Amino acid sequence: MKKLSKMFIALTCVGALLAGCGSGNTAQTQTPAPAQKPAQEQSNSGSTTKTSGEPVTAVGSTALQPLVEQAAKDFMAKNAGAQIQVQGGGSGTGLSQVASGAATIGNSDIFAEEKKGIPANELVDHKVSVVGMAAAVSPKVKVDNLTKQQLIDIFTGKITNWKEVGGDDMKITLVNRPKSSGTRATFSKFALDGKEEAEGITEDSSGTVRKIIAETPGAIGYLALSYFNDTVKALKLDGVEANAENIVTNKYPVWAYEHMYTKGEATGDAKAFLDFILTDEVQKKTVTELGFLPITDMKVERDAEGKVTQK
Repeated sequence: MKKLSKMFIALTCVGALLAGCGSGNTAQTQTPAPAQKPAQEQSNSGSTTKTSGEPVTAVGSTALQPLVEQAAKDFMAKNAGAQIQVQGGGSGTGLSQVASGAATIGNSDIFAEEKKGIPANELVDHKVSVVGMAAAVSPKVKVDNLTKQQLIDIFTGKITNWKEVGGDDMKITLVNRPKSSGTRATFSKFALDGKEEAEGITEDSSGTVRKIIAETPGAIGYLALSYFNDTVKALKLDGVEANAENIVTNKYPVWAYEHMYTKGEATGDAKAFLDFILTDEVQKKTVTELGFLPITDMKVERDAEGKVTQK
């Protein structure tokens, strides 16, 4: 028994020594696994920036909404974990919400200085594109051009039938935007010389305005060029077509900067998103595909008072 015990003890010691040697070899040859990137830095299509994952809300202009929505979709696809929420409501709503801190970004077709009650000095302007706006009618309306005075007379209620401007004997139905709308402010300022619009159908959404115009015989309203399709047509103004060539020189004067305001300097994901919108990827592709004009294409500049200067 004593011999067996000694043999058992000896075998146990040898095993321990072998185990210790094996452990040492493993430590020398084992390669640490690569560190996993945080989820917010990863993407199926490659990450463009580090994001915090804090929600960014962009609220306001429905004219600008299609561009911001597409840019947000593309930004989130490149930056897993980013959360960009886009809502309409009109430029006035966007400006008031960003000023109060209820939204991260306020989308607007007008300068903050143009809106009463907005502390413009607290907001930082990020101009992301330019958009033209035009009087919109159903393709069934047999009028293609209006003088500015005819347009003013229609929207102020002096002209009520299309036959008065060379069209068919058909009642004119006005489709307006609410007073909070930046599209309305721009159209009123540069197409109607600031004249007050007569009562008509009032709708907050550009998409709804387009639908009503398309489906209502004799209807006329106004839309950003980004909303025109084959269901509505844009009228020329004083013989000038609303297109990019005429807008960049101000030959066609009914256009607006598309602003994305932040309260103070943009930071975090909001800054990353705004920087993304100004990249060539968005400006030279998404912006033009959706009917907007890149800021860099403009040959003139216009300030909040409407003063135009050559670049």
